[in-house]
Amino acid sequence: MPLPKFQTLKGFKDVLPEETPYWRFVLDKALELADRYGYQQIDTPILEETRLFLRGLQEGTAIILDKELYSFEDLDGTHISLRPEFTAGIMRAYVQHGMHTRPKPVKLFAIGPLFRHEKPQAGRFRQHTQFNVELLGEEDPAADLEIMQLAYNLYKELGFQGVSFQINSIGCPVCRPPYIEKLVDYFEAHVDELPEVDKRRLKVNPLRVLDTKEEATLALLADAPKSVDHLCHDCAEHFEALQGYLQALDMPYQVNFRLVRGFDYYVRTVFEVWAEELGAQNALCGGGRYDGLVESVGGPKTPGVGVGIGIERIVLSLKAQGIQPPALPRPMVMALHRGPEAKLAALKLTDALRAAGVPASLAFGDRSLKSQLKSANKAGARYAAIIAEDELDKGVATLRDMESGEQVEVALDQVVGWVEKQLG
Repeated sequence: MPLPKFQTLKGFKDVLPEETPYWRFVLDKALELADRYGYQQIDTPILEETRLFLRGLQEGTAIILDKELYSFEDLDGTHISLRPEFTAGIMRAYVQHGMHTRPKPVKLFAIGPLFRHEKPQAGRFRQHTQFNVELLGEEDPAADLEIMQLAYNLYKELGFQGVSFQINSIGCPVCRPPYIEKLVDYFEAHVDELPEVDKRRLKVNPLRVLDTKEEATLALLADAPKSVDHLCHDCAEHFEALQGYLQALDMPYQVNFRLVRGFDYYVRTVFEVWAEELGAQNALCGGGRYDGLVESVGGPKTPGVGVGIGIERIVLSLKAQGIQPPALPRPMVMALHRGPEAKLAALKLTDALRAAGVPASLAFGDRSLKSQLKSANKAGARYAAIIAEDELDKGVATLRDMESGEQVEVALDQVVGWVEKQLG
């Protein structure tokens, strides 16, 4: 009976060595930018109580998220879930560990896997890796700008062209309810023209109607009330200041009154980063302000703003634009050997090269030197360090340039220095 063949689950993927250079390229740049902007890394558990992710959400959003959660009951009866997003867990940690007592703002970032049982599509998987950045304790719209600027520079420095922002302000608990009333009144006057999906949205979460993909509803949006026209004085000033900062730094943007984002905790600023060269799939990432989120998990009143950046989405976009990542280090030297004593000398040489920071590898097994040379060539090694009986008698290694075929004998205790000199 043949053994079963196992496959990845639907919506999950392996990252193979051929794709790893893209991931290293993106993650190294993300870490570099986080350091440059003064953000500290935080890691939270992949598993959290389910109620952490569902607290404070409007009915419609909670139902959708609940269906997408990977949830189960623990042995002690606790309902737990794989995290679908980072921000809630980071806010929980912020409160649990008294981080609100630290000097403000508290600037944090996290990188890791998130899980949602949603329909897989290009660049979207049921497990995806996210670079998440949070700035807590500051209401200044310049804080919104800093988060946006970090995301913008990540894409620019990775080589993306035509990067810009879509922005909107969805108001605050003071001005949003009156705006939603006007929005509901408008759509109820056209309710016979709405598809069933948007009729349901209108009842449970009216703002989500703005995010529709239904043609009939899209035709009605041109005359629908806009949140930016119904902001209170403070929200209007905040949004105006943010636009002024974007203009001052020559960061292109467009006010998009349909932009509302997917979580109910957002207030005031919401944004997405777009890249025009990606066509219909031009939305790269998004974020916004969430001034009431810390309170919703039991903490003190704390303003906050953040962004979530999907790594798979970036990798897919890099490939679509033909952007090549830097090649990962290949073994610059492969130590070849013939005989037990030569193999021991090759082991010591490999160890010395690695200790000096030179990528090196050992030819395993006891194959012929011809076969080992083929392996060195396939591995992309620049030099082969050959140690056989003749070399042992002389106390040398034969260094072969794998590109030119030239060979030179170098004393074993001088090989490291010779290689370093050749590599510059």
